[in-house]
Amino acid sequence: MIAQNFEYAAPTSLKEALELLGGEDVKALAGGMSLIPILKLRLAAPGQLVDLGRIAELNYIREEGSTLRIGATTTHYQVESSPLVRSKCPLLAEAASNIGDIQVRNMGTIGGSVAHADPAADYPASLLALEAKVGLASAKGKREMPIADFFVDTFTTALEPGEIVREVTAPVDDQTVGTSYQKMLQPASGFAIVGVAVRLRKAAGKVAMARVGVTGLSGKPYRAVAVEKALEGTAASPTDLQKAAALVADGVEANSDLSASGEYRKHLARVYAMRALAIAWSRTA
Repeated sequence: MIAQNFEYAAPTSLKEALELLGGEDVKALAGGMSLIPILKLRLAAPGQLVDLGRIAELNYIREEGSTLRIGATTTHYQVESSPLVRSKCPLLAEAASNIGDIQVRNMGTIGGSVAHADPAADYPASLLALEAKVGLASAKGKREMPIADFFVDTFTTALEPGEIVREVTAPVDDQTVGTSYQKMLQPASGFAIVGVAVRLRKAAGKVAMARVGVTGLSGKPYRAVAVEKALEGTAASPTDLQKAAALVADGVEANSDLSASGEYRKHLARVYAMRALAIAWSRTA
């Protein structure tokens, strides 16, 4: 199908873009990997698109103290291949490398993916495990919030009208932290049927900190707090990991669709949680 007619604007400054987005019937366009198919299917028909792709101030990867800052229009490939991300926040680089195919990674952006809030997207699990924050901007000003508060429901976020994702921030970890993102992908789309991101810190031979993010299993990504609590303070033996991984889907209403039933998704979540935990632990120093 063909999208309905719309006006197109390509501002070169964030200030200009936010002014345009303050109008009615306007949508922001980043990489277009999610929005363009929606427009072609006529599931959305905005009167104007505001292309953020020419705004240089939204495309960056930089380290500031103990924080890694990534601009909203930074592409998945830039995140995946950045030496800074790979060395300072490898979990995010690993998640980016699992997104779609090379064409999608070359065009899709981290800000667009986060704002779209697809329940089967790859970034959310890792961002939750990283306890990341998301910076937002509108013509009224800027604000920041934890990523856990940003994801509200399926395709629903805390973004207000006229507001866009400005940047994503994540912590810089040392060598005592090991991470892993493991997923079962849907072969046709590359989306996660289930994806599990793990971040573990070792101290005195035991798990001092555990963070586990899950995507694909339910209507929105979530932190598997039961897994984290079960693992912290243990020596991360195979039995410890297995007991913790078994809790990953507890109390969760699992999605059921043509790709997988809810029960099968829960089974996959336990399998991939175990894999991600074991790999993350092996990467701690």
